[in-house]
Amino acid sequence: MHAHEKEMPEQIGSLIEMVKPDIIVVTGHDAYLKSKGNMRDIRSYRNTKYFAECVRIARNYTWHRDDLVIFAGACQSHFETLIKAGANFASSPERVNIHALDPVYIASRVSLTSFRDHIHLSDVLRNTITGEKGLGGIETKGVMRRGMPLKEEYDRL
Repeated sequence: MHAHEKEMPEQIGSLIEMVKPDIIVVTGHDAYLKSKGNMRDIRSYRNTKYFAECVRIARNYTWHRDDLVIFAGACQSHFETLIKAGANFASSPERVNIHALDPVYIASRVSLTSFRDHIHLSDVLRNTITGEKGLGGIETKGVMRRGMPLKEEYDRL
């Protein structure tokens, strides 16, 4: 779903109710604006507040970080605010620009890791384009569940 960053908090609740996702990626454009103030002040960032509000709204649906895995943030986002809001993974600890494929890579690793296994943060971050300067997170389990038996007729369902 595409929405302007300012509109994301208004739309995320109905999207969660409709889709009931295991993984959410809340990203877009962001930037630290020196002219607006201190790097620690959330008001100095173009869109971090909207990403953080989306995370808070999503956490109202499920507070458990392994039931709903959230990646939040974009280039130069205020990493600490996003993690405190409830994101499992966020950008950008060093306030650097991230690569557009990094959130996709993290979400795909979560989706392809068994729910019984933890995502190894060092492995995931090492294999992103931006690395630890642009991305970080907390211990998180995968969400994939396998089924047996796998028979051809199930493919037609």
